[in-house]
Amino acid sequence: MKKVAFYTLGCKVNQYETEAMLELFEKEGYEKAETEDYADVYVINTCTVTHMSDRKSRQYIRRMKKKNPDAIIAVVGCYSQVSPEEILSIDEVNLVMGTNDRKKIVEEVKKIDASRKVSTVDDIMKVKAFEEIEINKTNGKTRAFMKIQDGCDRYCSYCIIPYARGRVRSRDLESIVKEVESLAANGYKEVVLTGIHVASYGKDIKDSDIKLLDVIKQINDIDGIERIRLSSVEPILFTDEFVEAVSSMDKVCPHYHLSLQSGCDETLKRMKRRYTTEEYKTIVDRLRANIPNVSITTDVIVGFPGETSEEFDKTYEFLKDIELTHMHVFKYSPRKGTPAATMENQVDPSTKHDRSEKLLQLNEENFNKFGQKMLDKEFNVLFEQKVGDNKYEGLTENYVKVIVESDKDITEQILKVKITNVKNEFLEGILV
Repeated sequence: MKKVAFYTLGCKVNQYETEAMLELFEKEGYEKAETEDYADVYVINTCTVTHMSDRKSRQYIRRMKKKNPDAIIAVVGCYSQVSPEEILSIDEVNLVMGTNDRKKIVEEVKKIDASRKVSTVDDIMKVKAFEEIEINKTNGKTRAFMKIQDGCDRYCSYCIIPYARGRVRSRDLESIVKEVESLAANGYKEVVLTGIHVASYGKDIKDSDIKLLDVIKQINDIDGIERIRLSSVEPILFTDEFVEAVSSMDKVCPHYHLSLQSGCDETLKRMKRRYTTEEYKTIVDRLRANIPNVSITTDVIVGFPGETSEEFDKTYEFLKDIELTHMHVFKYSPRKGTPAATMENQVDPSTKHDRSEKLLQLNEENFNKFGQKMLDKEFNVLFEQKVGDNKYEGLTENYVKVIVESDKDITEQILKVKITNVKNEFLEGILV
């Protein structure tokens, strides 16, 4: 039996697509190998958000070939899509596929051997239909990621992804429901709706009023699924109508990752983001007013070209004021092919580091404040893994990590927990 190993960089969409491609290989008789093990085929599912992502992909390609010089190295994903010639020129690479036609990966692998080089990358901007590639199982047994949308038409000035993923394409609603029903039948309790720009779901479906809210409503009615979660979304999605609807659905988790990127309006304009800090705060207030214990997380970029100390101070004060549960802080990294890469007044690495450290400290303070509000209260926790002697880790509905002690194996169960202590990155509790 031949073996296949996957190495995945980047976002939840890539993770989903890796699981889907793995199922295709397994249906053809391949056995899954771990990323560092010997395999006949190595698939590197790439990210291209930053030049560091590209470099990691190249490093892994070379490392895998050393494990088995006769292995076929297949490189897929966003980096492949925007730089196919560059990847094909790497000696160790045999097959290059982009962000479309992944259903054909096993077929393409079978056509070649370790001495050949093939690229199937085509113009992603001409692709109009969502590629149906589904999963019935994932590596975990609790949460399943569900890709419902691909492509992006926002063209933020720092982002290469619209060029790697193409135009907005929405998955057929009937197909989504069918896959969720299959996952529920296989024991999954939580589904995470993901995509490149999830808020755009339905935009491309002609003669139809179907939107993301319709997807959520249909999944909410599926037996077996106990939690519905959204991946990163633009804040403008959260109209009064949307918030009222999701707050009335018992399975929708009270956690939203609202992408911010900057708390300064001048910086947001250069980023070509389509909202202001005032609009963002209005949405945060709307969610908090309508959804008890709601947790709001975000992404922030520091050191964007032209970001002065005054602009950063505005970001800091804005984030200090709204007290989000958690922030993913990124130091701006120029990405060739984007407008921001050629902007004037690039910020030096030392300044980016200092600003990042300041926000990370604020992040710790904000998490502590949110955790204190959860103390002595009871929450349902979906336990995912054992993390030590009689210790188990899980997530609350509002996406806060909780660790408890138990003499019994409680993985894959949703249990009530009373929160007893707040740590830097998680909460401690006791089973009720």
